[in-house]
Amino acid sequence: MEVFVHVVDRNGFQKAAHALSLPRSSVTMTIQRLEQHLGVQLINRTTRQIKLTPDGEAYYEQSRQILSMVDTVENGLRDGRGRASGRLRVNMPASIGRSIILPALPGFRERYPEVDLVIGMSDRLVDLVQEGIDCVIRTGTLPDSSLIARRIGSFRWVVCAAPSYLAARGEPQELADLQDHLAIGYSSSRNGRPDGWTFNEGGASTTMTMRTGLVVDETFALRDLATAGFGLARLSDFIIADTVKRGGLREVLGSYSPEPVPVSVLYPSSRHLSPALRVFVDWVQSIAGARLAPPSAA
Repeated sequence: MEVFVHVVDRNGFQKAAHALSLPRSSVTMTIQRLEQHLGVQLINRTTRQIKLTPDGEAYYEQSRQILSMVDTVENGLRDGRGRASGRLRVNMPASIGRSIILPALPGFRERYPEVDLVIGMSDRLVDLVQEGIDCVIRTGTLPDSSLIARRIGSFRWVVCAAPSYLAARGEPQELADLQDHLAIGYSSSRNGRPDGWTFNEGGASTTMTMRTGLVVDETFALRDLATAGFGLARLSDFIIADTVKRGGLREVLGSYSPEPVPVSVLYPSSRHLSPALRVFVDWVQSIAGARLAPPSAA
């Protein structure tokens, strides 16, 4: 049953064999014996992919639930106290990782010394099942998926600039004034095209393409360039909060701020919430409250 679930989750015999540290021939033989035992065909095999039969789909859903219950029972027997331990792979945007998670990490390590974390920081979409990742932190409206999502807060986009830049170029008072200003762009695409800036004007959402003299693909480089006076920048409020307090940046056009952006923790519905994953998700939610707006604001 476990081998079958691995084959389906990874959409292939070879990937399942690698994940299980078994020869591919053993995985193939196991599935054949399972089908013989059940007396039904579970998988339609092609050269490029696998496709479940109706019986296979039903068996897969039940198998996931059964295996999850078995894991829960065995973990409880191994540690009656439900102590959090083991290895967790997590992924998150670098902006959240560096601003929120990493500064608070000593407290997590002190409280849960037996939980080993493997942290990836990127904005790219990851396949949790294929890549063996236990949970991710993501921003924005989430697409429909089989993942379980827990909202942990929200943030606000802020247009800001260094006082030196505003003294030299003037402070924009309305959106039309932006045509007289230079922006530092942020690009999340391979072609280097800067992302548009979204504003709320009269209750309607408006996206503008700014004139840029510099474009970067790293959030903290964007903040540093803005602080150095290279132009206007659009950054999340939790990243610039300390810089604004020190006077290094100043917010402009605050009345045109768009709706807050939700921040969520996601993990596969097929994966039971182990003690390690549970304490990590709870911890992330608790520390997010110090830097992010509450979930209800999203």
